[in-house]
This record gives sequence, C-alpha cells and structure tokens, in this order.
Amino acid sequence: MSSTSPSQVDIAIIGGGLVGASLGCALAALVEQAGLRVAVIEAAPMAPQPTAPWQPSFDARASAIAAGSARHFASLGVWTHMAEMAAPIRTIHVSERGRLGVTRLRAEELDVEALGYVIPNAWMGRVLHGRLSQLPLTWHCPAKVEAIQPVAEGYRLQLSNGSELEAGLTVLADGGRSGLKERLGIESREQPYDQVALIASVEVSRPHRGVAYERFTPAGPIALLPLQGQAMELVWTHTRGEEDRRLALSDANFLAELQQAFGDRAGHFRRVGRRHAYPLSLITARETVRPGLAVLGNAAHALHPVAGQGFNLALRGVMDLVAAIETGIERDQRPGSPAVLQDFEARRDADRDTVIRFSDGLIRLFGVDLPLLSHARAAGLVGLNLTGPLRRGLARRAMGLAR
Repeated sequence: MSSTSPSQVDIAIIGGGLVGASLGCALAALVEQAGLRVAVIEAAPMAPQPTAPWQPSFDARASAIAAGSARHFASLGVWTHMAEMAAPIRTIHVSERGRLGVTRLRAEELDVEALGYVIPNAWMGRVLHGRLSQLPLTWHCPAKVEAIQPVAEGYRLQLSNGSELEAGLTVLADGGRSGLKERLGIESREQPYDQVALIASVEVSRPHRGVAYERFTPAGPIALLPLQGQAMELVWTHTRGEEDRRLALSDANFLAELQQAFGDRAGHFRRVGRRHAYPLSLITARETVRPGLAVLGNAAHALHPVAGQGFNLALRGVMDLVAAIETGIERDQRPGSPAVLQDFEARRDADRDTVIRFSDGLIRLFGVDLPLLSHARAAGLVGLNLTGPLRRGLARRAMGLAR
C-alpha cells in the first residue's frame, strides 16, 4: 500500500479502447464546464500519435457504425475527422442461402445519406485519442489495475505504475478482459452459440456501391461490409471446429470456398488478408451498476456480430451514462451516487434488452434448419421486402435510431 494519499478523481475509466475513449470524449463538456476530474487507465501502450502519418492496412479490423452512432460522434466533435476513412452503407441486403426471399433496406427510403458506415477500428481509436489529448484528463498508460476495493464514496484503485486513485465513479470499459468483474464478484450469464467468427478483409471484382450483405447459411451467417475502394470486411460464422481447417487453407482455396458458400452477388473474391477467429457467445453481466461503479461495452454485454449492434449499443450506453451524470450534477448529485446510476440503468434497460433479443433472435431463427420453418423464413423475407412500414422499422433498428 502506498504511503502517500491517493489522487482524488471524480471518474476513473478503466480501458482506453473505443468504448472508454468515447466516454472520455463524451465527458469533455463536463470536464471543461463543471471541472470534473477524469482519469483514463489503459493497459496497452498508446497507439501512434494523431500527428503521425496514417498508413491504412488492408488487414485492418473494422466496425459497422450505425447512422445513430455517427450522430453521436458528430455531437462529440469527432465525426468530420472520423468520416475521412468511413465507407457508407447505402443498402443492406439480407438473404438466405437456397431460398428466394430477399430483403433490401435502402438509405433513400429513409431520406438519409447512409444507413451506417464501416470504419477501421485503428482510425476510430486514433481520432478519439486525438480528441482526448486536447482535454485536461489524467492518462495512466500503460498501466493495469492491480487492486480495486470499495471505499466510503467510491473505489480505491492501485495501479501497476505505482499510482493510487480514489474515484467517485469507476467505469469498467475494458471489454471484460482484465478479470476485474470477477474480482468484484460480478457474475455473467453466458450462452455459447457453438459458433466461431472468422474475420478478414477481402477484395471483390466490382464496386460494392455501398451494399452490406447478410447471408444466412446452414452453418451460420456470412456478413460482408463495404470498406473504401473495392475491399469488404468479411465476418464468416462457422460451426465450432470448422474454422481451423479454413484458417489453414491457402488464400486461393479459401477464396474458392467463400465463393461457393456466398455466391456471386458481390462479384468474385480476388484477395484475402490475414484471417482471425474468435468464439461466439451471448454474454451479459448480471450487474451493470453498483454505488460508485458502472460497467460498459463488452464488459456489460457481448453480442453475436450478426446484426452489427455490439459497438453501437455500447456507444448508446456511453451517451446515456453521460446524460445521467449531467442530470445528477444539475441536482447536486455525485457521478457515482446511487441516484445517478439508477437513472443510467433506467435509460439503458429497454434498449439493451431489445437489442439483445433482436440479435439473439436472428441467430435462433436462422439457425434452425427445418423445412417448414425454412419456407416460412423465405416467405417472411419476401413479405418484408414488399411491406414498406416493416422494412423501414427494420432499417431504423439497423441505423440505431429505434430505442
């Protein structure tokens, strides 16, 4: 234990990735106007500085950002810069292999420029960290939380760099990788899908024109998301164990099998980057708030990537937490007070539950291979494509505008 008094902060953000960095940016007005003291603790060394030349990589991982999330980033003052590397999604094409039913969701139906955008994760992090560097925040990087314990008005944190903090509100935004949830006794519900997502960048033979594809197959969904140029982000769901064989394939054989599984709707696959795989489960924390503590992002909920809702749900959580803190300050309530965190939970409940049911329901629906159900799904896709109000409702969900 340190012999010196711990540094006092109002909010300690554990995790400086996309969710933690977004929270730091979203707190900017309260830092500047209300004098909030905010510390960010990140275990990984800092990425290249925003002033360094940007070197885009064909292998860069990317995320789908809903139109609603783009609006949130605009409110944080970072969207103009972030959009420099964004590829717009103008159409979402949903189909099932072996069935005629197809649904297309188009941006022009909702009179918007795009339903969403696909952006390299590294670029998003670079832009967010550039904004954070302009704020009077305290960075502890690289540093890990070695010990965490509740105190009278928050939590005390001992860091691997020798620092000690006492925070009125501690936010776990570390993706659940640090083990802090477990050390605090926060249990999670886990429902394995017995599936693995294989992710890579692929190049197609013709312009994608901003079309994002979601194709359901007996083994699991295949998603193709538009990137800049003629590249697309591939998320190929496999039955657990099948991914090892495809990871070991030559590029030519991998592309041939992808072509066979997906078809030629996007053209011919000409190039593939490095392939990565990770197991898929629905994970939800049993607690997301305690006095002096909030849990955000994948630490709170990890979803199947089928609907591309994970980060968008997390970003809405960030904005709701900041709104609850701001309301609390107006009422002379501390950021970590039970009243503020109850307000935050009330804002999140319906959205979180709806998105989890939506994403999980798609997997359950298209994961059952029964003849009658397969025909019903195909008829449903045809009917959805013909029914404007239902299709627009689905589009609003995809855009992150339905709460």
